[in-house]
Amino acid sequence: MSKSTLGLAALGVSSVLLLSACGGGGGSDSGASGSFDQATTEVVNASDEQGGTLRYAISANIESTDLGNTYYGYVWNFSRYYARTLLTYSAEPGKTTETVPDMAAEMPKISDDGTSYTVKLRDGLTYEDGSAITSEDVKYGIARSNYGDDALPNGPRYFKELLADSDDYQGVNADPSDPLAGFGGIETPDDQTLVFHLKEPFADFPYVLVQPQTAPVPADADKGQQYQEHVLSSGPYKFEGDWSPGNGLTLVRNEEWDPDSDPVRPALPDKITVEEGVDQNEIDQRLVNGELDVDLGGTGLGPAKKGEVLTDEAAKANADNPENGSLRYVAVNTVVEPLDNEACRQAVMYAADHDSLQRAWGGAAGGEIPNDVIPPAIEGHDPKLDLYPSEGDKGDVEKAKAKLEECGQEDGFSTNLGVRSDRPTEVAAAEALQASLDRVGIEVDIKQYPSDTFTNTQAGSPDFVHDNDLGLNVYGWIPDWPTGYGFLSYIAHGDNIKKAGNSNVSELDDKEINEMLSDAVKTEDTSEQERLYKEVDRRIMETGAILPIVFEKSVLYRPENLTNVRFSAGYAMYDYMPLGTTNS
Repeated sequence: MSKSTLGLAALGVSSVLLLSACGGGGGSDSGASGSFDQATTEVVNASDEQGGTLRYAISANIESTDLGNTYYGYVWNFSRYYARTLLTYSAEPGKTTETVPDMAAEMPKISDDGTSYTVKLRDGLTYEDGSAITSEDVKYGIARSNYGDDALPNGPRYFKELLADSDDYQGVNADPSDPLAGFGGIETPDDQTLVFHLKEPFADFPYVLVQPQTAPVPADADKGQQYQEHVLSSGPYKFEGDWSPGNGLTLVRNEEWDPDSDPVRPALPDKITVEEGVDQNEIDQRLVNGELDVDLGGTGLGPAKKGEVLTDEAAKANADNPENGSLRYVAVNTVVEPLDNEACRQAVMYAADHDSLQRAWGGAAGGEIPNDVIPPAIEGHDPKLDLYPSEGDKGDVEKAKAKLEECGQEDGFSTNLGVRSDRPTEVAAAEALQASLDRVGIEVDIKQYPSDTFTNTQAGSPDFVHDNDLGLNVYGWIPDWPTGYGFLSYIAHGDNIKKAGNSNVSELDDKEINEMLSDAVKTEDTSEQERLYKEVDRRIMETGAILPIVFEKSVLYRPENLTNVRFSAGYAMYDYMPLGTTNS
């Protein structure tokens, strides 16, 4: 997610049923290209026609193709072409944050005390080599990405945090002769059954089973971080050759995939291609020209093309402007001096010109100016919270200066601001913040880094942040799943600060916040959850560790040749699985 991730209707008995219900199923001429914002609520250009090449491009390199080593939402979405998970999100419009079975034959059975979840696998699950997928392969995939000193660095660690009887387990490489010895948190009584044992009740656990770490990995195929070169496919497509960052990726049909075992993927294209490292402006222009089908990054058009499309009625009809559940923000580091002082962080909060930040993000089409952290669609959002008010959202210079005096920096201070170089909107926001902080004597030097390393090597590495005085970082967060805990835990809970791939970029470790988050997810009382999440929201804003920029709205573009287009709130972008194309 960096992320991506926001229980129960499947796509249907088959993809054709859903398409028919939406007025499609008649081939590529069955629907027009749609109208503005249509794909936010319904399927646009519905079709069950197979064939052609679906063409993606991305401005960076793919973070990783390894399902155990990624935290970007676009990878979680795209990887479903070649990897299946236990659960996934529904593709049905209006239900796209509901969990549905993928490899699981049905939704998990939960014990009375809420501490065990039993999952049965479907029949007919195979890899690209024809071998059967087993419950132990799923267990191994979870183990390799969560446990041991050599665990994969970039993914989340929910399983390690939640599973019982595994605290002493040292990972799959500790005993090569028996890589799962000592991993008691998951039982596999037979080849089609997994029983997850939790340390304590965790009401959101079905959402954890959506995560790509539940994709199966056979132990004899695992090559550690080199596994990304050729992931053994469990989905309808497989790698054509090997992948390495920057060289693009081509997927072709996996003839061993059984469509009868898969209600989620219609698998319409014959081939899927990804170009990497393409300038965002070029991607946008090629989308509009019909030379590309999808921007893989999923964050929408860049500033230049966004304005052009929204003022051209013909082009606008091919665009969607959904609220994507994302908060775009500046992580204000709580360890880098002098921002380790709360009053200094609050000075940044007061000095920020939110009007200019919103304009940098594309104005109202880019998102709403927030006064809190939790997005509107998630329980715990508090529209009445406003701890740093200012006239016209321009910031309060006088209060900012008073806070600087309070923290002993009355003449201001200097710090660095990290940003992803290949994301023009983020760079524009960094420049807007630089200008607004300069008004109170806070000098900001902008440091630009590539997206594919930013969340692991730069902003996501506390050592790098400290060594390079990155007191500020432009960041964004999409819920790992659509609850207050799913949104907040990895950016605000102190237990989730990691040495690499760290999403708590602010390094916020506040005892009160930690306790309230932990308490909220233990209860199934929704009113109590909402109360606690609102309190967490307020406390985060008080600390000044997160400076909200916008509750983001994307401007997504769908060329006329793209079929079965619908926005998924679960992945905060178009749902990639149903897409087809009229390209030859």
